[in-house]
Amino acid sequence: MQITDTIADLLTRIRNAVSAKHDSVDIPASNMKKAIVQILVDEGYVKNYTVVEDGKQGIIKVNLKYGEGKTPVIKGLRRVSKPGLRIYSSAEELPKVMKGLGVAIISTSKGVMTDRQARKENVGGEVLAFIW
Repeated sequence: MQITDTIADLLTRIRNAVSAKHDSVDIPASNMKKAIVQILVDEGYVKNYTVVEDGKQGIIKVNLKYGEGKTPVIKGLRRVSKPGLRIYSSAEELPKVMKGLGVAIISTSKGVMTDRQARKENVGGEVLAFIW
């Protein structure tokens, strides 16, 4: 099956696994997805991840994080820039997610980073997703 928007597929798999209260989720690997999942780990939205080599593409196994009483840490995920409509932002106009409580993931010329890192490095780029 050919997937057109692999980042939306990553976010949907995580969203579905969190709503079903699974402990982990498997995602087909790519460098962009690894960078996005690394941001989720750094920001504290997921526990950790491992990359399993299967001789083909590889699989990212993401271990999800829950709070007291199995309440999910991730409240929401939203894809912003889509293949049909790319959304770009300059360093000065980078969006704040939920007035700074969430994280925007930005693809810049210096790599994939959060909105805070992009503001600090004064670079803009494509707004990939919002997480809160």
